[in-house]
Amino acid sequence: MHNIISLGAGVQSSAMALMAAKGEITPMPDAAIFADTQNETKKTMEFLEWITKELPFPVHIVTAGDLAEREYKIMTHKTTGKTYRKTMIPTYVKGEGAVSEYGILPRKCTEDFKVLPLMRLERKLAGVKRGEKEVQVRIWMGISLDEVSRMKPSRQPWAEHYYPLIDKRITREGCKKWMADNGYPEPPRSACYFCPFHSNAEWIQLQKDEPEEFEKAVKFEKKIQALHATTEYQRGQVYLHPSRQPLDEVVFEDKNQLNLWNNECEGHCGV
Repeated sequence: MHNIISLGAGVQSSAMALMAAKGEITPMPDAAIFADTQNETKKTMEFLEWITKELPFPVHIVTAGDLAEREYKIMTHKTTGKTYRKTMIPTYVKGEGAVSEYGILPRKCTEDFKVLPLMRLERKLAGVKRGEKEVQVRIWMGISLDEVSRMKPSRQPWAEHYYPLIDKRITREGCKKWMADNGYPEPPRSACYFCPFHSNAEWIQLQKDEPEEFEKAVKFEKKIQALHATTEYQRGQVYLHPSRQPLDEVVFEDKNQLNLWNNECEGHCGV
């Protein structure tokens, strides 16, 4: 059985990896894998570089390419010849003619840019043969007790998901405390800088602590809006914030915001 950590370089998965390194979670993992969308914040990539040096097992980085560049791509329908954007991220839609005047586009980014690249390397590292039906890989997921709704079984017969933080009854705040008690720095929130599932608190933190990343998100939104407006199939306009206002005009209020992340995240990113 191969034990492989799905490392998001956020609070929970980082605490889990370091606990394993100290022998507090067993067995010792064979490896950890980080799936890079090439749009993580600078702080996340700096933390990933740091934790890689702290762990006694290898950390592999895989990528399916640049997610932002994928969002800029204009497609042409083979039958009608009309143009459209095959979007990956769950942007919010507003406007007459949209599928829903106040809808949200489907999310494909996690599947295509996190799950599939991770799965390919997991198979390779464990030597899983095509058509394998027996469990060969235990995938460690950094999901904590307060996020139990994120637990999902593996869709692959050759893999099983393992949730050591839930087994140890540790919450996200408990992970932060463990990191501090052991002299480790607190990891930054791991997610793409333009993720539409950012909470207001996360947008505020990005705007305050990483203004260059926030400005990149503003420019990204304006670019996909301009491209979206040129297509023939899509109607309405797309936004990164659920208020459906331009990101640089939103007044972020950190109170009573519905958390969309818990229902959507599968533990491959953002932990």
